[in-house]
Amino acid sequence: MTPDGANPEGAGADGGTRAARPSAPGGSGHPASPAAADGRERGGEAAPTGLSAAEVRERIAAGRVNDVPRRTSRSVGEIVRANIFTRFNALIGSLFVLVMVFGAWQDGLFGGIIVANSAIGVIQELRAKRTLDRLAVVGEAPVRVVRDGEPRDLHQDEVVQDDLIVVGSGDKIVVDGPVVASGGLEVDESLLTGEADPVHKRPGDEVKSGSFVVAGNGMFTAAKVGRDAYAARLTEEASRFTLTRSELMDGINRFLKYVTWLIVPTAILLFVSQFRSAGGVSNAVTGAVAGVVTMIPEGLVLMTSIAFAVGVVRLGRRQALVQELPAIEGLARVDVLCVDKTGTLTEAGMDLDQVVPLDDARQGERALAAIARSDPDPNATMRAVRDGLDVPDPGWTQRSTVPFSSARKWSGASFAEHGSWVFGAADVLLSPDDPARTKAEDLGSTGLRVLALARVPDGAFAELDRLDVAATARPALLVVLRQRVRPDAKETLAYFAEQNVTVKVISGDNPASVGAIASSLGLPSAEHPVDARTLPAGIDEMAAVLEENSVFGRVTPQQKRDMVAALQSRGHTVAMTGDGVNDVLALKDSDLGIAMGAGSDATRAVAQIVLLDNRFATLPSVVGEGRRVLGNIERVANLFLTKTVYSIILSVLVGLMHVRFPFLPRHLTLISTLTIGVPAFFLALAPNNERARPGFVPRVLRFAIPAGIACGVATFAGYWIATRNVESSFQQDSSAASLSLFLLALWVLVLIARPWNWWRLGLVGLMGAAFLTVLAVPWLRHFFALHPDDLGNDLYALVIAGAAGVVLTLVLRVLKQQSTTGSTPSRR
Repeated sequence: MTPDGANPEGAGADGGTRAARPSAPGGSGHPASPAAADGRERGGEAAPTGLSAAEVRERIAAGRVNDVPRRTSRSVGEIVRANIFTRFNALIGSLFVLVMVFGAWQDGLFGGIIVANSAIGVIQELRAKRTLDRLAVVGEAPVRVVRDGEPRDLHQDEVVQDDLIVVGSGDKIVVDGPVVASGGLEVDESLLTGEADPVHKRPGDEVKSGSFVVAGNGMFTAAKVGRDAYAARLTEEASRFTLTRSELMDGINRFLKYVTWLIVPTAILLFVSQFRSAGGVSNAVTGAVAGVVTMIPEGLVLMTSIAFAVGVVRLGRRQALVQELPAIEGLARVDVLCVDKTGTLTEAGMDLDQVVPLDDARQGERALAAIARSDPDPNATMRAVRDGLDVPDPGWTQRSTVPFSSARKWSGASFAEHGSWVFGAADVLLSPDDPARTKAEDLGSTGLRVLALARVPDGAFAELDRLDVAATARPALLVVLRQRVRPDAKETLAYFAEQNVTVKVISGDNPASVGAIASSLGLPSAEHPVDARTLPAGIDEMAAVLEENSVFGRVTPQQKRDMVAALQSRGHTVAMTGDGVNDVLALKDSDLGIAMGAGSDATRAVAQIVLLDNRFATLPSVVGEGRRVLGNIERVANLFLTKTVYSIILSVLVGLMHVRFPFLPRHLTLISTLTIGVPAFFLALAPNNERARPGFVPRVLRFAIPAGIACGVATFAGYWIATRNVESSFQQDSSAASLSLFLLALWVLVLIARPWNWWRLGLVGLMGAAFLTVLAVPWLRHFFALHPDDLGNDLYALVIAGAAGVVLTLVLRVLKQQSTTGSTPSRR
């Protein structure tokens, strides 16, 4: 039996426990036999021995094993195919072939994009795959089975058909089969049926994979394993490393869709105009290809994938397992973080502070000693009682137990000739008018955890699940425990306050106790803790209370789920941390579920992120990584979409004015590499702590459209003026246009690199120096077909580029002011 409403070590934030989980040899806390699992003596009945070694070998040879493949990422073949056979590689490859047939090989340099995109994408995803595969094995909980009469822990894929599997509170059911022993076994099948109420399982009842134990313990036989198991497909799907729907990817796909619509008519217009003005098919193809290649934001998807993959690897090094790529984006958008007290603000572990006698104290102390000494698998609460209680074990014989559950917040045991006792939350077991309850609340308000031990009538013990316990219980003792506050909790809470992330402490413990601890750590509004039993049922009404308060105690599992929905109804992006089975539904409903690595299998299965080191202090770096990735992707998107816009503007103007396209493909390859490709790689991986905001697409377009128009119009104007000079050649005219476009694109990079620091300005300076090197070195100048030897054309290009840069800066400033003053701040 187990105490309380206390959150146990190893079972998680549910206030739950591995109640009555007698430990087998080698002790992991699972029952060693049905007799133990049943929670009472069973005479001389022999404990089952499970399969023998020979029977296991026979089943392995027959393929009757739990061989569901672990899929943390795509296979190597899928990674290679996905990065090589893409729409953009096909388009760019086709244009490359055209240039090789009709133009000079130097103009086919853009074909290297195919190799670079594919190679970088494959390498980064393979690195992420290795990290994820390794971390997934670390994060996977073992399965306890009985073989040859001995319990042993196995990997999930080592279970064979007919294995005898031992389960306790918090364990996930990994295969299907009938129950053979039950010690108050209660299973939550909500992930399969949608019903949140736990189901009592008795011998002969079936348990299905995908469900999990919320109370009690038991054994069952593995009847259906591998792909035959009910939730095999769901389990495989839940653990897959996927890139699912997100605002960021939706926005990028919208950009790509717009570009696709524009490419075909623009390419036709450009080819026709080039055929008329450039003289010959070769020049027409070369000019048309130059315009079309520039329109394709080929690096945007690549940089997004790289940023996500690097984020996953970085988080993996911090012992944070990312199970879904969109979790990276969710990290950046979080503005409310819901946490439990135990395991988050306090460490798993307590010390006995005092025992306060109430009625029949001597008998109560002996009962408490019997409960603590007879528990073979004590949680943190019971260990604190056992280690701190100076009363010998009376040796009472336990007849039956009622396991702890987070809904009851107490557990019970009946002893032969010594009566029946319940142990749990003082404010649940004591009636409101009991003076002992007032004393318990006074103690709890100081941050201490207060439990009560009470005696109940023997005849009512079997009916306790359906009775008001406080009405029948006669209190004997108050047990006061002192909790250990995490040394890094205060600093972590301060970080979230600085980052405008609101922290809500949602606990099953006494509100006053939770509030006292939260107040000592400096959490705003913690001095007014709310008892969740007084919360209104309506979502709107509950949301109003949640907005005004930060600490909530005596929260039930269903209320946690309702709280997440209430916060989301107010436009918040909600992250939920948890490690107990009662957190599963709230984790699933939150925008971002974060599970502790030492928590239950069920919480790890549904969470997007698992903190393998179980440290609350890891969360700031996790949130910071999400912000870095999302903020940098938006910065990079500005670069690529600016290029797309100015290439469209140039292509349309050239087509309408019937002049030769001002660039060869090699010119645009050089300019794009120095002003977009190389800078984008570094900007995508740079530090960035700004919280993500909604409106990714409008915000990028608000920058890219005016920047692209400025670059396109100014470049064409300089080129048009140069062509009016009959003495200059096309090479000189295109060189002047290249100079103008490079300077404007470099200024756009300067604007995007804000806020400036030494390395960003150094990056811009390095790109400018690289372009000057190309102009200064004869063979490079010849290779890229640059002839900047018409001083008049070059001066016109410089003046027009400078004027366009000033106008662009002013326009962007006005647009930013309008967007700031003309919109209301959003919380999502």
